[in-house]
Amino acid sequence: MNLLPSMKAQKQKQAERQVDFNKALIHHEAKIGGTLFGPIPDGARREFFCLDRHTWVWHEEWADANTGKRQIMTTRYDIRPDGVLKSQGGNSYRKLQGVEALNFRQAIDSYCSRVLGEYDRMLQVA
Repeated sequence: MNLLPSMKAQKQKQAERQVDFNKALIHHEAKIGGTLFGPIPDGARREFFCLDRHTWVWHEEWADANTGKRQIMTTRYDIRPDGVLKSQGGNSYRKLQGVEALNFRQAIDSYCSRVLGEYDRMLQVA
């Protein structure tokens, strides 16, 4: 009896479950992060989250007040040893400086505080 194919299939399923779990965590954290800057208007969507050790993402969708047309903006922040680089809407990267860099740092601190608080509450209920 050859158990190797069965073991490979089991490992594959385990890896897929881990990927799905990680995606669910990021999605949950993105929702929390989207509320950092106040209530989200009806029909809009905001997400702010840590994608990996070096990447933060701000994603926002809304309807233009004049045309009603759906607008989408994604901002990516890449953390580098010499600073934070920002790219908006697929444009080239530029370095965060001054007040914008301080605001980004405060957003990360608030995000971490809220996400950890949410996980603490979830673990206390469990």
